[in-house]
Amino acid sequence: MSEQLHDKKQRKELLKHMIRQLHDGQAPDQVRPQLVRLLGQVPYDEVVAVEQELINEGLPPEEVLKLCDIHHEAMGTVDTEGAPTAPAGHPVHTFQQENQALVWEIQGLTKLFAELAALPADALPKGEINSIRARFNAIMDVEKHYLRKENLLFPFLEKAGITGPPTVMWGKHDEAREFLKSAIAGLKALGEANADEVCGVIELLLRPAAEAVSSMIDKEEQILLPMCLDTLSDEDWYSIYRESGDYGYCLYVPEESWRPEGIAEAFVEDAAVEEKRIQLPTGSFSPAELEVVLNNIPFDVTFVDAEDTVRYFSHGRERIFARSKAILGRKVQYCHPPSSVDTVQRILDDFHAGRQSQAAFWIEMGGQFISIEYFALRNDDGKFLGTLEVSQNLTEKRALSGERRLLKYDDDTGGGDV
Repeated sequence: MSEQLHDKKQRKELLKHMIRQLHDGQAPDQVRPQLVRLLGQVPYDEVVAVEQELINEGLPPEEVLKLCDIHHEAMGTVDTEGAPTAPAGHPVHTFQQENQALVWEIQGLTKLFAELAALPADALPKGEINSIRARFNAIMDVEKHYLRKENLLFPFLEKAGITGPPTVMWGKHDEAREFLKSAIAGLKALGEANADEVCGVIELLLRPAAEAVSSMIDKEEQILLPMCLDTLSDEDWYSIYRESGDYGYCLYVPEESWRPEGIAEAFVEDAAVEEKRIQLPTGSFSPAELEVVLNNIPFDVTFVDAEDTVRYFSHGRERIFARSKAILGRKVQYCHPPSSVDTVQRILDDFHAGRQSQAAFWIEMGGQFISIEYFALRNDDGKFLGTLEVSQNLTEKRALSGERRLLKYDDDTGGGDV
């Protein structure tokens, strides 16, 4: 058995066997001692490789998502000794600094939870409740951290053939989001609650939310970030670095600029687009004119080609949903959270088969009424060319009434009507 422990292939097979035992319903408290006894600490790259292989062999990503935490618990601490590191300003360094800030907030919460548990049941801990709210308001900033992972980091992993871990981790992001949403709602409902009532909310809503964020930090530090440093090129990282600011940062603002050595100047500055006019049946545009037109239409558009690959998105002043250049060339299925992939795939299947040509949704988001429509694009012969997504904020349009027949600019400061 000791020879197996030193053989990477055998060690991975043992780990896969243990995970399949969990999948088949064996209790984690029975599997964990076997993992510790047989494997000891598992190198981070082997954990990722095993998870990817299991998905490739047919274990559904949804099942990996369900078992993700139990895998992590069973494996204990992953060995990151010898894993690569990143300099200040590098996207990985920024992710790690954000994680440290989140850990500090979570540690503060843990201390507050203990202080509340020590109070008399009928005490009115208004100050402690306000402190907990402040901590959770700070932790909610993790959304920007997750968006940068989903829209900037995951696409490059997928291009490298690593699709399993991003799918699983995006699902865990959504779980954490739901925990945090419930925690914020619980905090709002506390009012003049006594210590005993607050402790109930802590155990039911607040502690699970904090633990979900903490668990994600652990997975990033031990598995995801070391794997990314091993996988992505300097050009990949520089693309991520250049677009990170569009999403903002979580409880930390990087002070150091970063640019890898050997990156050509042509890569640093976008190449100038040749000003050749684009001829269409009803007229023509220069590339600069077309860019301005598309970015000033009063809605967002995203074009997905016939192979379900994202090829273009408009970049207006007020975007409804986050987009980055990293999604270009990415399968559109990977641009949506796991919870909505089935719906997206059904729309695409119906469009490809010619069963449907349009799908419409509308939602309330942040007090705004948002319309989301998908259109199948076909040529005159009926050949499917792709899908157009159109998102529009219709809040102001829905509020219109009567008529406006005279010229009046919406930003008028007293110029009068014409």
